[in-house]
Amino acid sequence: MVAQEYTQEEEIDYDEVFAPVSRIKAIRIFLAYDSFKDFMVYKIDIKSVFLYGKIKEEVYVCQPPGFEDPDFLDRVYKNEKALYGLHQAPRAWYETLSIFLLDNEFQRGKINQTLFIKRYKGDILLVQVYVDDIIFGSTKKELCNAFEKLMHEKFQISSMGELTFFLGLQVQQKKDGIFISQDKYVNEIFKKFGFTEVKIASTPIETQKPLLKDEDGKEVDVHMDRLMFGSLMYLTSSRPNIMFVVCACARYQVNLKVSHLHVVKRIFRYLNGQPKLGLWYPKHFPFDLVAYTDSDYAGASLDRKSTTGDCQFLGCKLIS
Repeated sequence: MVAQEYTQEEEIDYDEVFAPVSRIKAIRIFLAYDSFKDFMVYKIDIKSVFLYGKIKEEVYVCQPPGFEDPDFLDRVYKNEKALYGLHQAPRAWYETLSIFLLDNEFQRGKINQTLFIKRYKGDILLVQVYVDDIIFGSTKKELCNAFEKLMHEKFQISSMGELTFFLGLQVQQKKDGIFISQDKYVNEIFKKFGFTEVKIASTPIETQKPLLKDEDGKEVDVHMDRLMFGSLMYLTSSRPNIMFVVCACARYQVNLKVSHLHVVKRIFRYLNGQPKLGLWYPKHFPFDLVAYTDSDYAGASLDRKSTTGDCQFLGCKLIS
């Protein structure tokens, strides 16, 4: 059963629908801390997740095909719980899960609302939620086992074991650290955009050739180019070395020209030569917060705008 959400009216059938989700930055911090504390991360998946959420509003749905009551064909069903398709379903699920975890002695993160923490004597259990995907780790293996058992008693779950894949990120948990990469995703976008056999470039952008508006240049297929931008932007989750050039190209999305497309293709050529780079979070290193920033003041050749870059490390682990 899936609800027809287009029939819902705001402030009648639903009010607040915002549901927090983890940002990639939060996932990197989570994995960096796990590496620092030297414990294994595990993953579980909640089945039919939105069906657990309880809704506060009165919501009615038509009798779905195959479930009609022949004696009452003119009647409708009243929903007691959330349903896939309802606007408030994600928020209802998050509230249900939050209440359950808080009732079981967890604390919610003050900044990251999808992070839950449980302390037991000198040990700590961390739980990071992304809708129906939950990753967790602890300084004590027994706390992980107890958490998985607790979730199994309340919800239908699939135990995925040690974390190897999360939100498109490949996670390799090794003896000396954690490696985050997206080389499978790189291969997918190569096939999608036809870049499986291209010449390799040594840098993601030409250093002596600045990007220009190129108002007299030939226009290109905006739809396809924006798909490329979106794919490359997601790839920056584990490839900060292409962040600058991707953001620079994105400035020209409104009026794309062939010259801009050549720059985008160069990024793919660079990736073809370095498909398996990623982020390395070694163990047994300091965990001090260190930040670097730099600015190219008034460096843009057209409008004299400045370009600013910054990065934050926990020890030697890049998180932002």
